[in-house]
Amino acid sequence: MKTKIIKIGNSRGIRIPKSFIDESGLKSEVQLEINDGKIIIKPISKAREVWEVAFQKMRNAGDDSLLDSDLLHKQTNWDKEEWEW
Repeated sequence: MKTKIIKIGNSRGIRIPKSFIDESGLKSEVQLEINDGKIIIKPISKAREVWEVAFQKMRNAGDDSLLDSDLLHKQTNWDKEEWEW
């Protein structure tokens, strides 16, 4: 789709068709990037938004075990002497 750059105060802008907004998932705030001379407009994602999906993939792949499971029931000097409830 072709569109024109318009003047908005001292800035410039473009009008994005509603169908593009709806299909892209853009909301009231976006993230702008420049990559290889192209302006990229992306929706702002919330931190941890896709973690649940990633954790499920790890579970399905059997990649969700503790790396230090051998230490799970072993007390250290710090546990015995320094930890306070």
